[in-house]
Amino acid sequence: MQIGVAEHISVPAEWAPQKAMWTAWPADPDQWSDDLATPRREVAALVRALSPSNRVRLLVAGDEAESTARAALGNAAELVPARYGDIWLRDTGPIFARGERGPVALRFITNGWGGKFDLPEDSTVGDDIAKLAGAPVRKFDFVLEGGAIEQDGDGTLLATRQTLLNENRNDWSEAQAEAALREAFGAKKIIWIDRGLLNDHTDGHIDTLARFVGPGRIVCQSPAGADDPNAKVLNEIARMLEAATDALGRKLEVIRIPSPGLVLDDSGEAAPASHVNFVIANEIVVMPTYGTATVERAAQALQAEFPDRKVVCLPSRGVLGSGLAGGGSFHCITREEPL
Repeated sequence: MQIGVAEHISVPAEWAPQKAMWTAWPADPDQWSDDLATPRREVAALVRALSPSNRVRLLVAGDEAESTARAALGNAAELVPARYGDIWLRDTGPIFARGERGPVALRFITNGWGGKFDLPEDSTVGDDIAKLAGAPVRKFDFVLEGGAIEQDGDGTLLATRQTLLNENRNDWSEAQAEAALREAFGAKKIIWIDRGLLNDHTDGHIDTLARFVGPGRIVCQSPAGADDPNAKVLNEIARMLEAATDALGRKLEVIRIPSPGLVLDDSGEAAPASHVNFVIANEIVVMPTYGTATVERAAQALQAEFPDRKVVCLPSRGVLGSGLAGGGSFHCITREEPL
């Protein structure tokens, strides 16, 4: 069912109580350089960490995916047969919101991250999830991935110009983008960051750069060392945020945690690794790690921001992938459904 565009909606902050956490099982070997075992191991660890305090609904594409997921997870997740191009549900799934008459699933055009990855089921999996969740759909006629925006639940929206103003998405002006975001999300204030991480397939998604962790509070990263390939960008982001105010007029309190630093993929290129791509769920925050020396410091800083949740660190090097495989981390493969 689709609802009309006149209905007012709001998107809860990610730390609000959640009904379910949606994710997906790696199922297409072509998308993972014929190595499904590595990302599956990390997705399974994520699901097991979430499951004691969260209802995890795991999409499985086909009999092989269902049987391997069941063998790896037992009853830790509810397996949901579905069709999907790949596991990046943050971008391809619905954005769950609250409407005047209850839950609603916001749906946008998917164009393969600016035409880079043409996977047909990615354009339909969002509608399928909405139907499975029993949420009516509200559709919009512009391209948007869920990881391209970050919201605080109070009307503040954070995004990068590199993604949202990219000609490979909508080719619109900043004013046009702001008007669309205000209509779709009821946003009252849009805070812009210029650009994202080096070699990011998404053209600079915000959920690897900065995340709201509470009212008026936002986490971003600091360079890990002299060889951090994103040092200049990370410092630019912090300066922009420190000068910003939110929709309620509060000056943002900016908390910096160390980045992973230089993480190389199998071809020797810098990978877009980020500790900020964490998942906020009921009673837990899961922070991705990549085998670097910054894990303990980043986790301690993040734990201080979530005193009522346990911060758990899990490897995400396989989900991050190599070359055209992978490209994101735990936040990229999950979508929370609020109560």
